[in-house]
Amino acid sequence: MYIPTYDDMLTAHERIKPFIHRTPIRTSDFLNELTGAQLFFKCENFQEPGAFKVRGATNAVFGLDDEQAKMGVATHSSGNHASCLSYAANRRGIPCNVVMPSTAPQAKKDTVRRYGGQITECEPSTTSREETFAKVQAATGGDFVHPYNDPRVIAGQGTCAKEFVEQTDGLDIVMAPIGGGGMISGTCLTLSNLAPEVQIIAAEPEQADDAYRSFKAGYIIADDAPKTIADGLLVPLKDLTWHFVSKHVTDILTASEDEIIDAMKLTWKHLRIVMEASSAVPLATILKNKDRFAGKRVGIIITGGNVDLDLLPWLK
Repeated sequence: MYIPTYDDMLTAHERIKPFIHRTPIRTSDFLNELTGAQLFFKCENFQEPGAFKVRGATNAVFGLDDEQAKMGVATHSSGNHASCLSYAANRRGIPCNVVMPSTAPQAKKDTVRRYGGQITECEPSTTSREETFAKVQAATGGDFVHPYNDPRVIAGQGTCAKEFVEQTDGLDIVMAPIGGGGMISGTCLTLSNLAPEVQIIAAEPEQADDAYRSFKAGYIIADDAPKTIADGLLVPLKDLTWHFVSKHVTDILTASEDEIIDAMKLTWKHLRIVMEASSAVPLATILKNKDRFAGKRVGIIITGGNVDLDLLPWLK
């Protein structure tokens, strides 16, 4: 297992600069007063495909040599990685085949197709996803770019934390949602080298809390088909992401479905930006644990903004 290094992250940042946005930081006096903390939101939902995953996907696609690239790339994803890999492949002019659960939001399927990605649907479970993907890859021969358990992807995701540190005048804590752990692993990779004094806290839905239980148990616990409105956080940790989570994460906090929806509504109203339910989980956990964050400077990575506007969770 190759563990990506800080130098890999720096190389990735130079490689992907022509294809990504250096996303802005947003703040809200209302949310600061509500939580008792100073909150800094890194808006990865402003990336062209609408999610942070464009960083890792672009690093993987443009890191392929010409011979490797001829066969294109392939992956399985609940949505954002599929969209971002399709975007990167489109920019390089190579094929992209993705396996997505049938329950993935239509907005994410539409984004994949807009960038030329070919979708094969599967049942909404990790087992079905991986079995279907094996067939697709065998048929296409594309280079497998795993959504998160890939050193190229983790190095790319780590570029977000590098920008975050450069854009803020010191942070006590950096938070991000956790599913498979790609963003958190990239954050660990960067901050453990660039700002080791910063605590890294992950946030997870109570109804898909396998990372939380893994963290407490000291080994990976994988749920096959959890159900939560935070559809970007349905997958389990793998060996590479567990390496970073187990070594560098300070804690993993959880929030209920109602708490996630409430936080999502608050950010839509007071930050005035579109974010996914998955992206609202960190704020939900802060609101649930105010004493822990009071007086702290907290960076929150808004991981994505691809939502079905006709199916917002508070309209159901």
